[in-house]
Amino acid sequence: MIEIEPRQFRSPGYYIRAASRPFEARGAAALRHRVFVEEQGIFHDHDRDEIDLIATHLVALSTYAAQSDQIVGTVRIHEEAPRLWWGSRLAVDRGSRSVGQLGTELIRLAVCTANARGCDRFLAHVQSQNVPLFRRLHWRPLEEVELHGVAHVRMEAELAAYPPCADPVAGWYRRTPAREKVTA
Repeated sequence: MIEIEPRQFRSPGYYIRAASRPFEARGAAALRHRVFVEEQGIFHDHDRDEIDLIATHLVALSTYAAQSDQIVGTVRIHEEAPRLWWGSRLAVDRGSRSVGQLGTELIRLAVCTANARGCDRFLAHVQSQNVPLFRRLHWRPLEEVELHGVAHVRMEAELAAYPPCADPVAGWYRRTPAREKVTA
C-alpha cells in the first residue's frame, strides 16, 4: 500500500460575489452554522433570523481548475431603513482563515454594494477581537455592546473608501498570492 502524504496546494483564487445559485446559498448557510453554532457557540441551534429573508448574501468561493469549488466565506447586507444599511454574519471557514484578505474582500463587497444602492450610512456589530481589522478598513467605532453574550462594537464604514459596485453578482476575482498556501 502506498501512503500519500498531504501535499501543499493553493486555490488559484477566489470569486467574491453575491450568492446567485442555490448551492451558494446552501454553502453560505452551512458555513454560518459551522462558525456561529458549532465553532463559536454563539447560537444554540441555528443563526438564521428574519433578516435572512430580506438580505443580500455575499460569498467567497474557492476555485479548482478555474471553476467555483466551495463557499469559504460569507456575509450578508440589508437596508434597515431608507439609506441605512447593515452588514452582519461575516464568516470565513476555519481552513481558509490563513488565506489573507477573504474577510477583507467580503467587507469591501458588502459596503461597495450598499453604496451603489444608495447607502448613506453602513453599520455593523463587530466582535471585539475584529475591531482592529475594521479600523484598518476605514471603519470607526461608535459604541460597545453585548450581543448573544459576546462583546461587540457597533462600527460605521467610511463610505468614501468604498466605491460603488453596481453588479455584486459579477463581483470580482482575487488571485491567491504565491506565498499563501492551504493544506489538503
